[in-house]
Amino acid sequence: MNVKSRHHLRADDIAAIEDAIAASLGVELDADSYERVAFDDSDWEVVLVDGDPLVLYVDEEPFLTVQGANAYPPERGVVTVDAGAVSFVSDGADVMRPGIVEADPDIEAGDLVAVNEESHGKFLAVGRARIDGDDMVGDSGKVVDSIHHVGDDLFEFSV
Repeated sequence: MNVKSRHHLRADDIAAIEDAIAASLGVELDADSYERVAFDDSDWEVVLVDGDPLVLYVDEEPFLTVQGANAYPPERGVVTVDAGAVSFVSDGADVMRPGIVEADPDIEAGDLVAVNEESHGKFLAVGRARIDGDDMVGDSGKVVDSIHHVGDDLFEFSV
């Protein structure tokens, strides 16, 4: 991914990002610099937090990247998958109901979520919930659409 532009954010833009992340994930970002990056060859809109790509915009909504979720583990909006789902989710597959062992009951259909694995608590993906968190554990069906995952272009991007 080739960087097209990179600029420091104003205090009000930083506050909006920090407030949105705190509200959706219960995470307090603690950083000295925030830079918005646009790419020539990608639609990703990313914010470098102290030089690392920790925030991405999904439909104009700021949310943590996989790296961001691992650096600042979310307290809310988390879907946890079992070991059998790890390779699929890591390859960008949507999350299926049989692989889910736990989901935040406050998740509502349409919310952005962070997907982690139960063994080590590492975050594997960011997605959009198709259904409410209370209904995610079960026997069949797709419940989270993958947006960003371990190993994709954004995950591999470094400055």
